[in-house]
Amino acid sequence: MALVAGIDSSTQSCKIVVCDADTGEVVRAASAPHPDGTEIDPQLWWDTLCNTITGVGDFDDVAAVSVAAQQHGMVCLDSAGAVVRKALLWNDTRSAQAAEQLVGELGGPHEWARRVGVVPVASFTATKLRWLADHEPHHADATAAVCLPHDWLTWRLHGGTDIAELTTDRSDASGTGYFAAETDSYQPDLLELAFRGRRPALPRVLGPRTPAGQTPRGALLGPGAGDNAAAALGLGAADGDCVVSLGTSGVVSAVGHAAPHDPEGIVAGFADATGAHLPLVCTLNGAPVLAAVAAMLEVGFDEFDRLALSAPPGSDGLVLVPYFDGERSPNLPHAAGALHGMTTRNLNPANIARAAVEGLLASMAYCIGKIGEHGVATDRVILVGGGARSEAVRRIAPTMLGTDVHVPAAAEYVALGAARQAAWVLSGQDSPPQWSAADTTCYRADPTPDLVERYRVAQQLTLR
Repeated sequence: MALVAGIDSSTQSCKIVVCDADTGEVVRAASAPHPDGTEIDPQLWWDTLCNTITGVGDFDDVAAVSVAAQQHGMVCLDSAGAVVRKALLWNDTRSAQAAEQLVGELGGPHEWARRVGVVPVASFTATKLRWLADHEPHHADATAAVCLPHDWLTWRLHGGTDIAELTTDRSDASGTGYFAAETDSYQPDLLELAFRGRRPALPRVLGPRTPAGQTPRGALLGPGAGDNAAAALGLGAADGDCVVSLGTSGVVSAVGHAAPHDPEGIVAGFADATGAHLPLVCTLNGAPVLAAVAAMLEVGFDEFDRLALSAPPGSDGLVLVPYFDGERSPNLPHAAGALHGMTTRNLNPANIARAAVEGLLASMAYCIGKIGEHGVATDRVILVGGGARSEAVRRIAPTMLGTDVHVPAAAEYVALGAARQAAWVLSGQDSPPQWSAADTTCYRADPTPDLVERYRVAQQLTLR
C-alpha cells in the first residue's frame, strides 16, 4: 500500500493527513497551531510543519507529498533565498489604499477584470507589493523573488536554496493579481505596476499533476494548491458543484470551465487544482453571525438551533441583514447589520434566531447568484465549515439556496485535497484518483424565493 501525505498550512494551524494512495483512507493525522497575527516570519510555518511531520510519524514511508496553504500572502526573498521581511498574510489590510491606487492606475476595475479576472483588494499579493514599495523601499529593493506561502513551503521541502527553483500552481497564482487564469500566464507589466517598476522573479507555474521535485528522502512533491482549490479537490467537487463554506467568512466557489471577468470585483476568477476554473465569492460575515446572535440571546448553540427551528419560515416578518463587520460581497466596508420588520408580535428569541440563519443563508444565495451571472451553473450545493454543524443551518439552507444541500461528514478537506493531488502525481494518470466519497447527508425542502427577495429589499433599505 503506497502512502501519500497532504499538508494544510492555514492561517491558524498546520494539519497533515497521511492517506492510502488508492482509496484515500486516512491512516494517520496530526496538527499544530500557528501564532496569531496578520504578518508572520515564514520560518515559523516551517518549524510548525517540521513538528507536525514528527507528530504524524514522519514521512519515511510516504511516497508523495503536496502542500495546500492560505492564499494571497506575500513572501519576499533576496537573491540568496533568505526571507527579506515577515510575510504579509491575506488578512492584513494595510494595503487597502494601495488596492484603490492600482485599480485607478490601470484604468478602472473593468480593465483589471479583463486582464486577470480579479479586481485588486487588500488581500491580493499585488497590493501588498505596492504597499511594500511605498512604505519599505529598502525591503522592496532587496526583493529578488516573490512567492506565496505554499510555494515557499514546497521549495523548503525539497531543500530549495536557489530562487530559480521556486514553483507554484494555477490556483494560487490566480489570486496574486498578476496572473491570468484564463490564459495561464503571468502579466509582467502588472507586476511592474504594482512594485513600482521592479520585476522580481516569480515561481514557475506547474500543471495540476506535474511534480515540483522530491524531498531529500525521495518522496515526490506535488505542485500544491491554494486552500479553496484543495478543499474542492478533497471534496471531489466537479462541474456543477458549488461549495458553500461557512467559516469565519462565508466562501462560495463553483467548479466550471468559464473564466469570469467581473468588473464589480465580487466574483474572483480563480483557477482550481485540476486545470479548470473556480469562480469564488467571499463575504466578511460567516458563522460568527450565528455566534453573535446566540450570545445576544444568552443561549448555547443547541438551544439556538432549537429556537430557530421552532419559528416559522420568514420569522414572522423579521429580516436580519448580517453585515455585522461591514461587507465585502457586496463591497460595503462601512455597512452595519440591521434587523427589519420588528413588531410587538414577532420580536421574540425564536424569530430572531431564525432571522439570523435566514439572513446568513440569503447572503450565500446572493453569492451563488453572482457566480451564476458569469455562466457557471449550480446543480448541487455542498455545505461545509463550522456553520454547517448547525442543525438549523442544514435544515433551512435548501429553502434559502433553492436546491438540495449536501453536507459531508466533518473532515480536513484542504489536507485531503493536497493528499489527493500527491496521489495523482504519484500515479502519473490523466485524472485524479477516484477516492471513496465522504459520507454525505442530503437536506431537501421547498425553496422560498419570496424570502430571499425580502432579504434583497432589506439589504437595499440598510444601505440608504
